[in-house]
Amino acid sequence: MKRRYKNVTSTKHNVVTALIASLLAAASGAHAQEASSPYTVSANVGLFSQYVFRGISYTQEKPAVQGGFDLAHESGLYAGIWGTNVSDTALNNAVGEIDVYGGYAKSIGDFSYDVGLLQFTFPGGEINGTNEKYNTLEIYAGVTWKFLNVKYSQTLTDYFGFNDKSFGLGQGDSDGSHYIEGNLAYEFIPGWKALAHVGRQHVRNYGDYSFTDWKLGVTKDFDGGWQLGVAWIDTSADSELYTLCDGNSRCKDTGASKWLLHLKRTF
Repeated sequence: MKRRYKNVTSTKHNVVTALIASLLAAASGAHAQEASSPYTVSANVGLFSQYVFRGISYTQEKPAVQGGFDLAHESGLYAGIWGTNVSDTALNNAVGEIDVYGGYAKSIGDFSYDVGLLQFTFPGGEINGTNEKYNTLEIYAGVTWKFLNVKYSQTLTDYFGFNDKSFGLGQGDSDGSHYIEGNLAYEFIPGWKALAHVGRQHVRNYGDYSFTDWKLGVTKDFDGGWQLGVAWIDTSADSELYTLCDGNSRCKDTGASKWLLHLKRTF
């Protein structure tokens, strides 16, 4: 089974620069809040060698500018927004990705937990030849002990446009697709962290598109909120299904092994 939007002509777009400007403005505002406020505002912006989501490259191995900001209340409630540029070869007609999320997080000794909702939105994104959008809503829950984390996410809508209208195969909808992951972030030297990750994406009714992804990496934190990181990422995704070609027949296996470099600042 090959997805309908493979091998199509598309025009590449850059992420809206106004998003980055708003992030910087939010960062400045975060430092101006009163120390006694029950709210905490933080922001982040970074340059990445590519955008990788659950092991899959959504910028066709091209650089990505990413950033977001978060609002948290001392009760544990929080909300945030995050954005990145994407390739419209990987996500037809999309000019970017904007994620909005909210939930509740709390710590109890060495343990913490986090539950919430995440809305993936792809402005302009629509599978070629259909009216199907990539927009997806997920519910998630995670538990962390010191440097170990386990998280489960499940879609409440179709998984990024997978359904009978986009495939025409009579296999049904993909709502209820889920992703389970384990993460390690261990500080072995002050400021240095070793990272390890493994995850399994199950696409309901479209099992050929299910895959496992894994990552090994390291990050270094610097004064002023700066962070530099490098990671090696790979997946078991079917190469034939996850190879995408642009209008000039330049093809990329989006699930193939890859290196990811980033420079990020948190305010």
